[in-house]
Amino acid sequence: MITLPDGGTSPLIDASVHIFFQGNAELRGWLREPYSARGYPDVEMDWYGAPGGEYAPGTVLSEGGYPGSEPDAVGQVLFGERGADIAILHPMTRGIMPDRHLGTAIASAHNEMMIARWLDSGAYADRYRGTLRVNPEDISGAVREIERWGSHPRVVQIGIPLQSRELYGKPQFWPLWEAAADARLPVAVHIETGSGVAYPPTPSGHPRTYEQYLGFMALNYLYHQMNMIAEGVFERFTELRFVWADGAADLLTPMMWRMDTFGRPHLEQTPWAPRMPSDYLPGSIYFVQGRLDGPGDVDFAGDWLEFTGKDDMVMFGSSYPHWQLDDPARLPSALTPAQREKVLWRNAAGLYGIDIPAAATTR
Repeated sequence: MITLPDGGTSPLIDASVHIFFQGNAELRGWLREPYSARGYPDVEMDWYGAPGGEYAPGTVLSEGGYPGSEPDAVGQVLFGERGADIAILHPMTRGIMPDRHLGTAIASAHNEMMIARWLDSGAYADRYRGTLRVNPEDISGAVREIERWGSHPRVVQIGIPLQSRELYGKPQFWPLWEAAADARLPVAVHIETGSGVAYPPTPSGHPRTYEQYLGFMALNYLYHQMNMIAEGVFERFTELRFVWADGAADLLTPMMWRMDTFGRPHLEQTPWAPRMPSDYLPGSIYFVQGRLDGPGDVDFAGDWLEFTGKDDMVMFGSSYPHWQLDDPARLPSALTPAQREKVLWRNAAGLYGIDIPAAATTR
């Protein structure tokens, strides 16, 4: 429960909390042979390092610890200090690996760690929900992970990297989307680097600075989403839910306006997706609101959120423990009470099937 700027209170679901191993040595201990003896990149191996470091000050919670790696200490921060009621955990792995089998093994190790250490034990296990990491480069391995862990009561979605080597509307990914839809698990897509084999962050290559990288990277969700609509993914899998988990809802409206312009006149090119492109958004597309998303605290922020139905798609996520750590108090003051409620908890509660006690919603 958090205190709002007007003095009221509200439940809070933090839809983006990143968790880690203590380091490569610990990850290796969760891998089985032949993968435990293999080499793999460090989680911070990135072509674009954030100025000042990857993590927010104060997120190393014990001597020799690593940010986001200690379940009870992190829970004390999230629930005791920051006022969250529920936290959606997103293990950060190594992006797209050259060896798809190694990539699947690393994802599987993260899943085992998350479930054993965060979801099934510790002081805050009942307040954590988990993202099951799967490898979209290894469809059969990804489906096996869903079959293995998808019915766990605190697993609420699967997670894949935003960076890829093909657009996610392509038919080779359809068995994975079908498995996710059948398991009633949304698919969360998050920026993740580390291996150097994913395509550049822009269609024209690599930008020069971290600031350019961060500004352009979120555009990649648009390429995936527009391709998925045009390929008929949401027409074929009506129960599929996608969460663009690294912000950029602010880009949705102008791009969908443009896509709708051509959606109806060129229907003969995509007869398997007969509706207007924007018609596929409600109930299928969600965003985690990031600290970098616009338009900021301006008087038209509520109107902008309403355009294209974004107020039913956006969920607050802190990105703890990363440097862009967000605070719900930073939501624009122009949001209506209903919009604020949706962003802070109601959209996430509906998507993930999280029960927020009625008493908490009326304070």
